[in-house]
Amino acid sequence: MKIGILTSGGDCPGINATIRGVCKTAINHYGMEVYGIHSGFRGLLDNDIVPLDESSLTGLLNLGGTILGTSREKPFKRKAGAVSENKPAIMLQTIRERGLDCIVCIGGNGTQKTANLLSQIGLNVIGVPKTIDNDIWGTDITFGFNTAVNIATESVSYTHLRAHETK
Repeated sequence: MKIGILTSGGDCPGINATIRGVCKTAINHYGMEVYGIHSGFRGLLDNDIVPLDESSLTGLLNLGGTILGTSREKPFKRKAGAVSENKPAIMLQTIRERGLDCIVCIGGNGTQKTANLLSQIGLNVIGVPKTIDNDIWGTDITFGFNTAVNIATESVSYTHLRAHETK
């Protein structure tokens, strides 16, 4: 079985650790081939896909950002008055040409909406909710949220402390 993994939308803590966890489990426990899709859904449009193996996952736990890159591509959104390419069809063609059986989509609201639309046209999709806003329906808490809250709290506390020290 071959799976693709992508990250889409804004950055948040824990993306690379999630990529690592998904990929290592797929490779080591299920014997799957894993492919990284660069720049979110844009990578499916541009066929920007690379194989991921154990060596490409080394050192990801503490690395910020996303090794796959991200974009805010909305392939189902139609521009008014413009002749646009059929992006969902292009993405499906890329997926079929690459022989991918499933796509893992790591992202927030927009990513999960696009993942849902892809599933409605017949693609096997796994959505991994990622948002510092903790605003994805059906989830109690998303990765990235606690870290964002802790950093914001520490920043406010530090600013408050510094303001009192300078008086």
